[in-house]
Amino acid sequence: MSDLKDRLADGLYGLGWATVKKLPEPVAAGLGRRIADLAWKRRGASVLRLESNLARVVPDATPERLAQLSKAGMRSYMRYWMESFRLPTWSKERVERGIDIKDIHYLKEGLASGRGVVLALPHLANWDLAGVWVTRSLGVPFTTVAERLKPESLYDRFVAYRESLGMEVVPHTGGSAFGRLARRLRSGGLVCLVADRDLSASGTEVTFFGDTARMPAGPAILAQQTGALLLPVTLWYDDTPVMKGRVHPPVEVPGAGTRAEKAAVMTQALADAFAEGIADHPEDWHMLQRLWLADLEDRGPGERGAEGQVADERGAEGQAPGARAPERREGGAA
Repeated sequence: MSDLKDRLADGLYGLGWATVKKLPEPVAAGLGRRIADLAWKRRGASVLRLESNLARVVPDATPERLAQLSKAGMRSYMRYWMESFRLPTWSKERVERGIDIKDIHYLKEGLASGRGVVLALPHLANWDLAGVWVTRSLGVPFTTVAERLKPESLYDRFVAYRESLGMEVVPHTGGSAFGRLARRLRSGGLVCLVADRDLSASGTEVTFFGDTARMPAGPAILAQQTGALLLPVTLWYDDTPVMKGRVHPPVEVPGAGTRAEKAAVMTQALADAFAEGIADHPEDWHMLQRLWLADLEDRGPGERGAEGQVADERGAEGQAPGARAPERREGGAA
């Protein structure tokens, strides 16, 4: 049964990539909204989890308001997929028309300095589109991380897809991957990591919307060990076809403390920047999984909740493999 589900998942995403990119753009957008509305009406685990997460982001929201936000959230989530299926067919001009990033000077100045840059993002709007804009419009290649999926053929699809967009994809395979990211940064390169969720034992605890969650320490550790600039980025949709974004001011390395203590301070600063963007645009936060530790403690044996293959794949990219806060030898996998 598991093998059958794996083959079905691979086939469905293959169908999506093959079919949606051939549709006229308005038709694809309309299809995405219809699928989102159908999923929302079913009130499945993903929708319920999304509403539970949004209740923390908007604590004074009425049930009616939460329902509106979750419906808009599912539409935003499906917009991500409809756009992503079509991105390989978009020209440089189409990409440039589809995105507007504020304060991009932080990124350009960081790269011009030669010190390397780590961009850290939450699951807001469409980070793949932002990545294509970086590679095609700015002409800057970058490296990211992807965790292996089941089936292997689905993982291969995601890797081939992102590589076709100009990204270097590093498998999430432990310290060797962390070292590869560090080498890219030491040579003045760019690393992009989705970094608002880490359920591993090595995740750094942060205060997020008033409660405790874990986020990966990888971006902070990479910045510490390589001297790279660490920049939070938030993205959002509005009522136009153009996705908006903002590069936040750099997260500085504290002048005092152990590596673990510095990483904790920096990761909290990332969490605060993410929270600012999410609070402004909660409907564009695609967090359909458990995040806060209190919610994880409530999970029953064997329960995955809304954590499906696709959600896992999007959530894994922020993990800088082997990046942990305990003290380690300089230059190794933190």
